[in-house]
Amino acid sequence: AFAVMRLTKPTLFTNIPVTCEERDLPGNLFNQLMKDDPSTVKGAEALMLGGMLTLPQNFGNIFLGETFSSYISVHNDSNQVVKDILVKADLQTSSQRLNLSASTAAVAELKPDCCIDDVIHHEVKEIGTHILVCAVSYTTQTGEKMYFRKFFKFQVLKPLDVKTKFYNAETDEVFLEAQIQNITTSPMFMEKVSLEPSIMYNVAELNTVDSSGESESTFGSRTYLQPMDTRQYLYCLKPKQEFAEKAGVIKGVTVIGKLDIVWKTNLGERGRLQTSQLQRMAPGYGDVRLSLETIPDTVNLEEPFDITCKITNCSERTMDLVLEMCNTNSIHWCGVSGRQLGKLHPSSSLRLALTLLSSVQGLQSVSGLRLTDTFLKRTYEYDDIAQVCVVSSKVKQES
Repeated sequence: AFAVMRLTKPTLFTNIPVTCEERDLPGNLFNQLMKDDPSTVKGAEALMLGGMLTLPQNFGNIFLGETFSSYISVHNDSNQVVKDILVKADLQTSSQRLNLSASTAAVAELKPDCCIDDVIHHEVKEIGTHILVCAVSYTTQTGEKMYFRKFFKFQVLKPLDVKTKFYNAETDEVFLEAQIQNITTSPMFMEKVSLEPSIMYNVAELNTVDSSGESESTFGSRTYLQPMDTRQYLYCLKPKQEFAEKAGVIKGVTVIGKLDIVWKTNLGERGRLQTSQLQRMAPGYGDVRLSLETIPDTVNLEEPFDITCKITNCSERTMDLVLEMCNTNSIHWCGVSGRQLGKLHPSSSLRLALTLLSSVQGLQSVSGLRLTDTFLKRTYEYDDIAQVCVVSSKVKQES
């Protein structure tokens, strides 16, 4: 005889409370019966959650990332001793066949009413139909070789729905928002959600807040995710120093990293998922990239203020650049327009300190920079580089 049983943890017993008001016909009868029921929690008899555990009544659901455990038992129902018993358990998926047997050696003999037991474990890494193939071969007392096998089919479901969004900042930083939804029918305890960055980036998690010198999760101390609920996780990736100066390299990077998600369900059953490499649309900077490194948030009306620009050659050729500054209705540049910046080699950068002032109050856009490559006679225009708040000097002094 051959038996295969799935090993799962029990569940908390739930009872349906039946109660009524004291002025009704049953009076206090229902309440007293619930108090006498050994499965209820004392002092909370009206709650559905009981104080006992229930053994699994069916095969249950198996989700991707969980560990499938099964108990296999071969029992000798005859009155004869059988020899050379070999028990083999394979798991057939849509893409591969895995051997799950703990031992490949045959048992010399099996006496009547004795059994051979084995426990197999497998971390489920594929979605879809799985077939557990259990085979037994043995030799009878007469020397006849016997063989039989059984098939057990089950479905592996998807526990989480993961969606990602990318935002490419002007400072080469990449912000990743990961939306994780629990699509199972039971709550999950989110033990860990982390981002393993690619070799070019360092990552900073933005899912905690500092409170009294300690970091606390933005989701609270009990990070339970109820069925069909969605939670957003945010990460900031910064290029490492050795790659930050190589504009051409960072420009072409599309692989960001992968998410590592660990959760627990019911009575501590652990599951883990690791996404494939996340990819983003690489930003197009053109041949020459101009970015602001420093700029004040608030400036005084008609008073000069300084900014620092960074110019990077993103092309594969050397450029000879000329800087022109064009005034707008509100922004006026201070300095000489049309000055030579010199040659800029591929993937190289230079920094410029520029001075300007605003003649109009309010939120003003910094515009009017022009870079001309004298080699190809090509001009690159840069408008709406940044915004600055312009206030009256009296207002700033009073504040």
